[in-house]
Amino acid sequence: MTRRVVIMGVSGCGKSSVGAGLAARLGLNYRDGDDLHPPENVAKMRAGMPLTDGDRWPWLDRVGQVLLADAPVIVGCSALKRVYRDRIRTAAGGPVTIVHLAGSQEVIAARMALRQGHYMPLSLLDSQFAALEPPAAEEAITVSIDQPLEAIVADILRQLP
Repeated sequence: MTRRVVIMGVSGCGKSSVGAGLAARLGLNYRDGDDLHPPENVAKMRAGMPLTDGDRWPWLDRVGQVLLADAPVIVGCSALKRVYRDRIRTAAGGPVTIVHLAGSQEVIAARMALRQGHYMPLSLLDSQFAALEPPAAEEAITVSIDQPLEAIVADILRQLP
């Protein structure tokens, strides 16, 4: 089976760090979903406006296309709703392992307040949590982010199919 992994969660949960760490351990490439957004989406988020489903569809299709074309690969993507994850799986043309990085809003807000140079403002975190539909156990691996990066990656490695 060709490995296709999506590291999902709200902004600031650590998708980029965990995805890069996991990719290094597995010898795979990591693609940051933030880099796959069209410029209009980035401008909207930078202005403090949450994306609509209509804004997200082309981006989610692009995430799925990367999973299809570049597999084996790991992609970081918020994938907050079940319908988003379903769309990614359809565009990927094959099985996709979803890894949900779960953490409290307080922990994630504290992390977001410390990061610099990212277009996603802390003011949009409420909308991220409002949209989040945590995946069921049969849909994804869920890992707590309230532990060191190395422990998060090790936890994912233990659970990967």
